[in-house]
Amino acid sequence: MTEPIRLTQPTEPVQPTQPIRWTYAFVDRPLKKFGPACEFWTAVTRTKLSERRGERGEFVTLLPDGAADACVKAQGVAGSGPGAGGAHLDLVVEDVPALVRSALRLGADTVADHGDWAVLRSPGGQLFCAVPWHGESKRPPVIKGPSGVTSRLDQVCIDLAPAVYEAEIAFWSALTGWESVPGALAEFHAIRPPAALPVRILLQRLGNARPTAAHIDIACSDIDAIRIRHELLGATLLGRGARWAVMRDPSGGTYCLTPRDPETGGLPAPSPSN
Repeated sequence: MTEPIRLTQPTEPVQPTQPIRWTYAFVDRPLKKFGPACEFWTAVTRTKLSERRGERGEFVTLLPDGAADACVKAQGVAGSGPGAGGAHLDLVVEDVPALVRSALRLGADTVADHGDWAVLRSPGGQLFCAVPWHGESKRPPVIKGPSGVTSRLDQVCIDLAPAVYEAEIAFWSALTGWESVPGALAEFHAIRPPAALPVRILLQRLGNARPTAAHIDIACSDIDAIRIRHELLGATLLGRGARWAVMRDPSGGTYCLTPRDPETGGLPAPSPSN
């Protein structure tokens, strides 16, 4: 493994060696609970399931209505205890081998080479995939509820131990070439894609040493209204963060509801002080 670039300051957007044409957020859930997971995630994203693929029927795409392109998929994974599942990213490019070479130069490892696509592991231990572009270009619209609230699944948050946090900032910034900026809170760093791409990356520095993991974030115009809707679909509230709600879906996987603008992904403007 090559030594990853280490940066202590946010990077300006750079031109990657292989432009990212599209992104998919993968919802990874235990295969034994894959049915309830798929039922829940199609409901909250207002999509329908594709035919199941893979040797065990472990892959499925969440298909939006209309002419929009899918940007969310689900995978049934081994295991069923606490911590099983999570999330990962698919980076979609025209030249998969070129993206793999770039990732390896930046410190990633190859986990599995499937010919036209590959599974890789970032320097900090996050799995992701490099997959071929099939012309995806039209981002699905936000989900609008009957009361006017909106939401959009638009972010994968990678949870990192302090020892690997800076290396992961450097890795994802360089690999994607996206805008790389500190978050609103000190423990976050955002990797923001061009507006046409559907899934962002958020890096979160944890307070202790734990294995790297990832979860889905949903942008909400009204967190409590979306929380109530999700609870009616079988989710439960696990806790509150500074600006978000931590939820558990019916298959046991965790995800977060955030107050970001579902249209832009940005945080709302601070309330004026009295």
